[in-house]
Amino acid sequence: MIAIPSVRCRAVRPSRMALFLLFSIALPIATQAQESASDAGKLSEVASFEHQVTGVTVSENGRIFVNFPRWSEDAPVSVAEVVDGEVRPYPDEEWNSWRNARKNEVDPETHFVSVQSVVADGRGSLWVLDPAAPATTFLVPNGPKLVKIDLATNKVSETFPVGTDAAPQGTYLNDVRLSPDGRHAYITDSGPDGALIVIDLETKKARRLLSGHPYVKADPAVVVKHHGVPIRRPDGRGVEFSADGIALSPDGETLYWQALTGRTLYSVSTSVLEEPGANDETVAAAVRNAGDNGVSDGLWMDGDGRMYISALEEDAIKLRDTAGNISTIIRDEKLRWPDTFSEGADGRMYITTSRIMDMNWYKPDSPIALSTTLWSFDPDRSSPAGTSAPEASAPDPTTR
Repeated sequence: MIAIPSVRCRAVRPSRMALFLLFSIALPIATQAQESASDAGKLSEVASFEHQVTGVTVSENGRIFVNFPRWSEDAPVSVAEVVDGEVRPYPDEEWNSWRNARKNEVDPETHFVSVQSVVADGRGSLWVLDPAAPATTFLVPNGPKLVKIDLATNKVSETFPVGTDAAPQGTYLNDVRLSPDGRHAYITDSGPDGALIVIDLETKKARRLLSGHPYVKADPAVVVKHHGVPIRRPDGRGVEFSADGIALSPDGETLYWQALTGRTLYSVSTSVLEEPGANDETVAAAVRNAGDNGVSDGLWMDGDGRMYISALEEDAIKLRDTAGNISTIIRDEKLRWPDTFSEGADGRMYITTSRIMDMNWYKPDSPIALSTTLWSFDPDRSSPAGTSAPEASAPDPTTR
């Protein structure tokens, strides 16, 4: 086991600066929430990190958790809790002790390999989604899993393996939502084929649905851009991710998702997904086109049925109302690839910026480790502007 101390970030006197830098160089750095006069009602910095963050979640009693995937670097922490300005490996250092160089020494079933998402369920548990595919490529055998952690004891209470029948090579488990009754988990697969994966949390059976269907695959007609400039790798490849953002209606009856490389939001009744005999044909027949969201990574639906959209091409956050109209509520250059949303018990929203367009995948001169940030904002103090189209029926996938 490799001991990883937590790091506290407070106001530091100049005479202590050198010592501060020495001990913080290899770990995420967190800062207390700060709100300047110019950011009032908009973005407030909650935490900053020396590594690439993707997921964030806030528990019902205000605890904040984040995760760091192994994409371009061998991140020193996979899952962390932000406490009083400290970033602490969670639930402990052992679960976070996986390293690429030690992959043949560490059991992937009982350690985080490359975590993509963390979600608090509001019922005392934290759920960690581990696609176990460092650099989003080769899937580590026996690594893909959903892990449940008891927030009262800070111990793993249960693990839900996602086997090769539901997650074959090429799968990248991206994000997860949990049914209100606690019986099912719904997961997007953003790998080349794309899919929806449903786990029965009582039987632990995982089923793969719509694999390779146009409703979940990246749209070949969409080129992901930033400020109008295509984001491409040196070899010409663009941003190519299938089903990614996911949201669940407040009553748990409707699941929403969209491909990151796409613009269309889709929905389906969760009762269809949960049916034991459901197959690709029956699920596809029940899918509905919920309109054009634009290119987006993260989605979140609040208790009023409004959907937050990370508009990564525009450094913006948008809001879709219950009639399907979309407004831009925040546009700020600090939102470099807004990624994952979470909502606090007080209604305050949290959003990570993962800076994917700045990665050395797309900018070879970029450092391996990217500094990233967690922000919060009060949606009720933001001023909306702009509209979009309402919900419609799903198109014939053969015409896409």
